[in-house]
Parts: sequence; structure tokens; C-alpha cells
Amino acid sequence: QAHLEESGGGSVQAGDSLTLSCVVSGGMFSRYAMGWFRQASGTEREFVSTISWSSASIKYADSVKGRFTTYRDNDKNTVYLQMNNLQPEDTAVYYCASSLLWINSEKGYAYWGQGTKVTVAT
Repeated sequence: QAHLEESGGGSVQAGDSLTLSCVVSGGMFSRYAMGWFRQASGTEREFVSTISWSSASIKYADSVKGRFTTYRDNDKNTVYLQMNNLQPEDTAVYYCASSLLWINSEKGYAYWGQGTKVTVAT
């Protein structure tokens, strides 16, 4: 059973950047596709990005395309979400999740982290 732990959240100003990290232990990280999702207060959790085990396939939500970049280091069992030009609408709790499938639906992800909060002020 995999354990996922996110870090790197915080409070920033609009236009700033943050990089989130997610370390995976207890599982075969190099075989997992890794996804990032977020949930703003009062809304449903939404897809942000997903990266395949080899990094060959990456997909982003339209709302973050061109501003966010996901990448992974299989030697460190870590996936990252680099977020540039953050906007107030990016304020949310961000979750990483692992899946044996490269998929953008949260239903395909078996293991989840606890989340890290990102707050973007105007």
C-alpha cells in the first residue's frame, strides 16, 4: 500500500510561483501514473494534471495549461507540480494521487495524499 505526502503549499501573491512536491513510499512509484487534483472551498475536487510512469505522457486541465508543469523523479519517488503565475482562482487544497492507469479521472486513482493548501491573494 502506497503512502503519499504532499508539501510545498503556502500563501502567495497573484503572479507568484510555488512548487509542490509529493513523495511516495510503500509502493512501486516507478510504475504509477501520478495525478494532481485540487479542491477549492465549497467545490468538488477537480483534475489538474497527470503524468505517466515514464513521463512520456502528460496532460493538464485547460485552466492551468501553460502555467503549471508536472514532472517526476523516479529515483526520489517524487512528483512535482510547478505552478507559475498563480491566480486567486488557483486557491485550493492540492492533492497528489497514484494510479496504475494514465487517466484524468479521480476514480482511477487508488492512493491519495492528505493535501497541501495553496492560497493566492490578489
